[in-house]
Amino acid sequence: MQVTAAVSRAGSPAPALEQVELESPRAGEMRVRIVAVGVCHTDLHEQAGRHSPQPIVLGHEGAGVVEELGPGVADFAVGDHVLLSGSSCGECPSCQANRPTYCDLAMPLSFGGKRLDGSTALCCGGETLHSHFFGQSSFATHAIVRQRTAVKVAKDLPLATLAPLGCGVITGAGSVIEALKVGYGQTLAVFGAGGVGLSAVMAARLVGASRIVAVDISPARLELALELGATDVIDSREGDVAARVRAVTGRGVDFTLNTTTVPDIHTAALESLAMNGTAGFVAAPRGEWAPKMFAMLAGGRQLRGILGGDAAPRLFLPKLIDYWRQGRFPFDRLIQTYRFEEIGRAFEDAASGRVIKPVLLMPQGEHA
Repeated sequence: MQVTAAVSRAGSPAPALEQVELESPRAGEMRVRIVAVGVCHTDLHEQAGRHSPQPIVLGHEGAGVVEELGPGVADFAVGDHVLLSGSSCGECPSCQANRPTYCDLAMPLSFGGKRLDGSTALCCGGETLHSHFFGQSSFATHAIVRQRTAVKVAKDLPLATLAPLGCGVITGAGSVIEALKVGYGQTLAVFGAGGVGLSAVMAARLVGASRIVAVDISPARLELALELGATDVIDSREGDVAARVRAVTGRGVDFTLNTTTVPDIHTAALESLAMNGTAGFVAAPRGEWAPKMFAMLAGGRQLRGILGGDAAPRLFLPKLIDYWRQGRFPFDRLIQTYRFEEIGRAFEDAASGRVIKPVLLMPQGEHA
């Protein structure tokens, strides 16, 4: 069928809308009519062709309605409302242990731009387009998704609001709750008050952390962090960041979560830890960086990489939705909506930091 998709091509600053052909779902796949899709910084990075082949349809925070089932799909029905998250094989040891973010095939399924058999679901005028980005390629009015990528949600929920849960929000909240397992009365510093970082702040408040320190360079984002649960904020442009974080408790914090790629901030996150603390990170430092190994050894400190918040979407996303309905996890405050045809402006606003979480609304989804 013919659909409208935002295609990323080499040399372009943002995806552009094109009419493309979408094939029917194959075994284990579904066709989903996309209602809304979040824009994540991973989309911005892949627009520049960091890992994924081009031309490609990006988008990996989709929300929509199931329209067609491929052979073998048993857990969904036409008309179901779904959130889309990362894809996984379902067969490797990590998947069998319900840790799909660490699937053995996570990288090719996320960034390969094709099915594992080498095929894609998209073409344009005879030109093959890469698809299945994070199992979905949801910068389009319709997407072919693997059923493991979808999470069924109640039909009375606003899909346009829930879309960002699939990557940025689950990464931030899951890092606190599932990966680091921050407990009541413990302390946490979050470096970077974007969508992931602020989701972590909200999750830390949810679990009862006693001190929640937000670190950023934006006064507006730091103010929002206070409103969302931070007990302390630090402008990282003003002096020794690690010393200021340690001063909050007098000994450092139990956990840090780094959402930035700045090498100096990675160092500060480690140096902010109390004895036996853990420094989690969801983005690798850009450029040369090495941790101070003796300080880690002498203090019993740990450095912990985290993918997708360590969370299994089918179990964790319903919890976040329940917390949101209870008024305890107001992630909707991060969102600004755009019409699908405004995707270029959404990319620009996300890259500049003017907007925390852009969400694109498909024409039929503007009131969903």
